[in-house]
Amino acid sequence: MVPVAPGDGLSRAAIRKTWGRPGLIPNVDILTLFYVGLPEEDHLPHIQQDLGRESRENGDIIQMDFQDSYQNLTVKTMMIMNWLATHCQEASYAMKVDADIFVNVFYLVNDLLDGHGLVRHKYITGSVIRDGRPRRDTNSKWHLSKEVYPDAAFPPYVSGAGYVFSIDLARMISLASRFVRPIPMEDVYVGLCLKVLEVQPVYAQMFFPPRKLFEIRRLDYDRCTYATRVIVTGFKPQELLDIWGDFQEGHLAC
Repeated sequence: MVPVAPGDGLSRAAIRKTWGRPGLIPNVDILTLFYVGLPEEDHLPHIQQDLGRESRENGDIIQMDFQDSYQNLTVKTMMIMNWLATHCQEASYAMKVDADIFVNVFYLVNDLLDGHGLVRHKYITGSVIRDGRPRRDTNSKWHLSKEVYPDAAFPPYVSGAGYVFSIDLARMISLASRFVRPIPMEDVYVGLCLKVLEVQPVYAQMFFPPRKLFEIRRLDYDRCTYATRVIVTGFKPQELLDIWGDFQEGHLAC
């Protein structure tokens, strides 16, 4: 599930040609969907027309009825959860991942299937942040006033760059959101819903050698380094296209 701006066709095209391409892993069904809201009114006719054409050609865009903006990311994420709970109950897992991310679907699937077909429940994993605090500086992009969020700290939450969860959590998070006041930071908001549900996010890491599996910083491309990660952040569409051929052909040799 990739939340993306309506006008960002380049990112969608790059993902379709790389980690989101169908049939990458034999006998495993993976569906990549792009979630968009409504374009800003200044660009509405042009972008909406292009988006409609793209959707007819690819059949992988879900457009929802809200203004697509950074401040509405929480709305977007909760609508994704509700959509999953309604339409994807037969799935085992879902992943929310930003459009500028490299995803090693090979490692991801092998890790999820490591339980020999046993599907986890009430499970969410990614890069867990346990020491998050609200920023009171009004000049900060992530400013939260005491009126909106009075507590001095956030509960544990997974970085919104990318996280994986068992499909049963989609409905549970959607229901929990009815009891949690919205804030504009979508990943923290999911963490607040998890607190209501008494679900602890699992930090995705390896100990030998020690490494984070969900890398929320940019790493210089190295095939074998990337082969031992689930995500790496910070890719422009062309950069993703540039490395994918080398990675797909050679990652098994690492």
